[in-house]
Amino acid sequence: QIAGEMVKLDLLEDADNEAMLDILIGDCMEDYPDDDQSEMAQYAAKIARASITDQTRDKHIRIIKAFLTFHLKCTPGWDPKVITRQTPYDIRLFITHKCGPKSEGYEGRKYSTAISTRAALTLWFHTLCPQERVDKWTVHEVTGQCSGLPTCARVVSEFMIGLEKMKARSGEVSQSARALMLEDVYRLYDHCVGQDMSSKAEKRRGIVRYTVYLFAWIMILRIDEALSLTFENIDSLPSEHVFPFPFSWTSFSHVLYIYDTYPGSYFDVTMETRKNAQMGVAHFWRLWANDADPRLCPKHALICLPRFYGRDYPKTGPLF
Repeated sequence: QIAGEMVKLDLLEDADNEAMLDILIGDCMEDYPDDDQSEMAQYAAKIARASITDQTRDKHIRIIKAFLTFHLKCTPGWDPKVITRQTPYDIRLFITHKCGPKSEGYEGRKYSTAISTRAALTLWFHTLCPQERVDKWTVHEVTGQCSGLPTCARVVSEFMIGLEKMKARSGEVSQSARALMLEDVYRLYDHCVGQDMSSKAEKRRGIVRYTVYLFAWIMILRIDEALSLTFENIDSLPSEHVFPFPFSWTSFSHVLYIYDTYPGSYFDVTMETRKNAQMGVAHFWRLWANDADPRLCPKHALICLPRFYGRDYPKTGPLF
């Protein structure tokens, strides 16, 4: 019974600590005062939050909470809002805890976890000291005053390089992602399109899934980037390219006739932003029909979409 009560007290303490951290992080990362609800303040906050996506921000906050929790438990009296010459070593200790080898009692996470952790803590310390430079870290030899961001400290940079080399020597290979090979695309085609499917809904899901992966593979896109494509991103106007008559999305038989009559057709894809260019730099691709291998033909995949979407499907907005 006593042990049970102690467990309850520990759970309550953990809940209180988590609530305290939520309040602390929320207060530090608020982009505008709570009492300023003007339209200008709301719009300014929206612009400020656009520097990173909500999904990335949520992941960073989870990492920040883990960092604060770790040190609050390890070091009684540790102040999460104070930056000292010891802070870079605190960062190194936490990343070691997460990414060190399991054989030595650590969690054994991948090197990508270390990169994400450093990025999240950069956000945290920049929030605490928004006026500091983001490209350096210095400590005054006499006064001990710190300037810059501790994630830029040399001790952290050297640790990250050493950790990457150690992970490479240990043979760490990412299991979450690998290159999509030609044989993989063929198998994907056979699985999504080539096999007989009992219902129209299954056929539609198959062609949509295959088209997403094919576009991502050909244009070297992330899956979320391929999924973000819209009808407006696709420029398939034969009258402006090689066809002597206008093109209509609403007539699938017309599309098939165009494809069969003019096998050298192509269409253009334009994206305003990508993961590696988020400031509106337009990216352009010209995808040609591949008559030699229909399984790799982007035009063939594209013209299959109207067939399963139907005539009444609005040809605007998301492509998938």
